[in-house]
Amino acid sequence: MNKKIKSLDELKKIISKKKSLGKKIVLCHGVFDLLHFGHLQHFKKAKTYGDILVVTVTQDQHINKGPNRPFFNSQIRQNLLAELSVIDYVSEVNGPSAKNSIISIKPDFYIKGQDYKKKEDVTGKIDVEIKEVKKYGGKTIYTNEVVFSSTKLLNLSNLTLNKEQTTEIRNIKKKYDFHKIKIIFNKLRNLKVLVLGEFIIDKYTFCEALGKSGKDPIMMFKRNHSEEYLGGVAAIANNLISYVKKVEMISCISSLSDINHIKYQFNKRIKKIFIKLKSTPTIRKEKFIDIYSGAKLIGFYDFDDKIQKIKEEKKIFLTIKKQISNYDLVIVADYDHGMISSHIAKFISRKVKKLYVSTQINAANILHHDLKKFPKTFCIVVNEAELRHHFRNKIDNLELLIKKYSTIINAQFIVATRGAIGSILYDVKGDKIYRSASYAKKIVDKIGAGDTLLALFSIFFHISKDPQLSLFISSVGAGKNVENMANSKSIEKATLLKLVEHLV
Repeated sequence: MNKKIKSLDELKKIISKKKSLGKKIVLCHGVFDLLHFGHLQHFKKAKTYGDILVVTVTQDQHINKGPNRPFFNSQIRQNLLAELSVIDYVSEVNGPSAKNSIISIKPDFYIKGQDYKKKEDVTGKIDVEIKEVKKYGGKTIYTNEVVFSSTKLLNLSNLTLNKEQTTEIRNIKKKYDFHKIKIIFNKLRNLKVLVLGEFIIDKYTFCEALGKSGKDPIMMFKRNHSEEYLGGVAAIANNLISYVKKVEMISCISSLSDINHIKYQFNKRIKKIFIKLKSTPTIRKEKFIDIYSGAKLIGFYDFDDKIQKIKEEKKIFLTIKKQISNYDLVIVADYDHGMISSHIAKFISRKVKKLYVSTQINAANILHHDLKKFPKTFCIVVNEAELRHHFRNKIDNLELLIKKYSTIINAQFIVATRGAIGSILYDVKGDKIYRSASYAKKIVDKIGAGDTLLALFSIFFHISKDPQLSLFISSVGAGKNVENMANSKSIEKATLLKLVEHLV
């Protein structure tokens, strides 16, 4: 490793000694994924403000610039920077901004390029960095050098985007620049959204394979630790709240005590209405995960999906009836575990004009799942596997199956998700197909991706009325979702806005 490359802890000690000798410290920070002439000029100008130039880079896992980014990993990026004679020290930062490096180094000057001065920082990270620099008596300076964008250079050269992504983004850019898209984001702030469906606790137990049992023909595992995440409609509500004015969630649980240990994961702005059903346990889905590979080994469901008693069904019905008319749109996530009966589904279909529904097949409902449960919807989101299972058809083109499906349900729009392939939207009245690519960078866990797409597509389509743009933005969000275990992180507005900014 190049001797210029140091950990932040090492750098902290080195810089402290340099400062005691009266040296002025200059800090630059960024991704520096594709080193170019603009960067070199930036570093040269930065060095004129002090004696020691430190350059820090963002660690790979915190880079939020779209699929297949960073193009070069942290080790390569650090080594390339260390080869420049103008730079004295290089380090990486574990975090999405330069805050940790500023705290460690306490620079006299923090240098950013002129493009950061001109454009609005949608994430708010620059403001945080500037405040941190001031706290330690430093000054932020913007250089006035020639500007190039690593992201634009990589996107234009198709080094990080595949053919489908490139085509889709090119078509989006024919109608929208980032400013127009940001206006749509801002219009979401007035929306009031109701989310209905089953509340699920996803439990992930991480374990280590020991080997075959000495006495039985079974594999044995050592438990390591467990983590629990909000799933089902709770995850959908969390994904919506940073975009819109109001989110209300209606769901069923056995007891409030069942969720006390996990309620901190809810955004405080979400209004939660829990219908308590003593005869039905709160739904838990536990998966055992290999701690080294992240592979799922086996899963268990803890729920009771029996048909609700008349008294319980009435309780659910009356709660929904009371709340359903006060919102701009209603999102229903039906995992078919007993909360939403056919009677309730028919009522919701009649009552709500802008109804977005996801009715999902899973291991528990595969024998009785019905894609016709909601007789009328504005938009329904299904998975390709669900359509093929419904029609018992693995051969025909998906477009044909979607159109066939449109003849047996009353929906204006049908979205079919296809995992790594992307998604398709069918405008039934206009008889038009729209396609979106997959924007997953690194797939860690696919749980929650469909729910994220449902949530984001619903609100963006409600405002923009543009199927292609809405499908694109929601696909980008779903791609970000699969980088995390289950729904451990919500896809917040600033994160999604930054991703879209880099792509368009």
